[in-house]
Amino acid sequence: MQEINKNLQELSELSPKLYGRDFLLTWENSLDDLKAVMLVAEILQILHRRKQPWRIFDYGLAISIFRDNSTRTRFSFASAVNALGLGLAELDEVKSQIAHGETVKETATMISFLTEVIGIRDDMYPGEGHTYMKEVADAVSESYQSGVLAQRPTLVNLQCDLDHPTQSLSDLLKLKDYFGGWEALRGKKIAMSWAYSPSYGKPLSVPQGVINLMTRFGMDLVLAHPEGYDLQPDTLKSAKAFADESGGSFTQVHSMQEAFRDADVVYPKSWAPMAVMTKRTELLKQADKQGLADLEQHCLAENKAHQDWECTEAMMKLTKASNALYEHCLPADISDVSCARGEVAKSVFDRYKLHTYQQAGYKPFVIAAMILNSKVKDAAAKLKSFL
Repeated sequence: MQEINKNLQELSELSPKLYGRDFLLTWENSLDDLKAVMLVAEILQILHRRKQPWRIFDYGLAISIFRDNSTRTRFSFASAVNALGLGLAELDEVKSQIAHGETVKETATMISFLTEVIGIRDDMYPGEGHTYMKEVADAVSESYQSGVLAQRPTLVNLQCDLDHPTQSLSDLLKLKDYFGGWEALRGKKIAMSWAYSPSYGKPLSVPQGVINLMTRFGMDLVLAHPEGYDLQPDTLKSAKAFADESGGSFTQVHSMQEAFRDADVVYPKSWAPMAVMTKRTELLKQADKQGLADLEQHCLAENKAHQDWECTEAMMKLTKASNALYEHCLPADISDVSCARGEVAKSVFDRYKLHTYQQAGYKPFVIAAMILNSKVKDAAAKLKSFL
């Protein structure tokens, strides 16, 4: 109870502006907004452990639209909306009238008559995912304002081409718990590093989300990747601006060793080069199967040139006291387990796996907190009513 009261007190001192709003990008939200989501998430997690319910809906639907595969986020969304009192329906675009040419605007309204939340994952194509989410948001706003819908569904970004906010906020909550508070993160060095993977086409949104969130909390973030594996330019600019504003720092290097040296946290994660993702999008639109096959072979060969970008025991010895916290959004490419050679050595992953599970375990509560803050004017008062 003491921890809940502490969070409620801190929540009452904030001025978030989340009510009635979608949650699409962390960098569109103020620090008060972000802290409010995380404080509510922590309270909901405590209530869950105490087996105390926290329903805010008596009926209604949550719709999920997954345009890419998912385990953690899919089930986190399902469990979050269920705990809040909503039924879940997944939109299968193949089985819907979208396959017959139904427009995004029409589909968005048709699925929203008794819908309170729409969660969308559309992360594979630069310039596409966030744009699609905005199109859905505009459509439901128009239908609500015209009286077609009795309520406007809240949109939650379950990962797009720019950001993965439910993941990065879960990452940050793990860091907050591990180091003992947000202020304790100031000056901590975090290495967001590319790592080798025997696959290609992995989205850029996780590293982009991490660099744009951790820099807002005064951390010294080092982004490391081989030359050519750049992120989207605008996300690099905003990360630098956030670091300057918070008193942290943001630097880029082309050496995993340099990034890991004296790091307090390491986050080795594979992603595809921006140029590759852009080319892949063009080929997909053209339905160029041969072009896609050729691009994949080229990229796999290029990745193989960087197999030494692996989070090994030797790499971990470079970190602060040889004991940095290892983070990963999962699933990790684990050498000699899920692949012959991957992002992280088996011994390293095994040592930190429970930490990564805890990291993932925040996600259902982060999603629920985003929804609760959007649907309830006074989140603190509502939470008190659950006690």
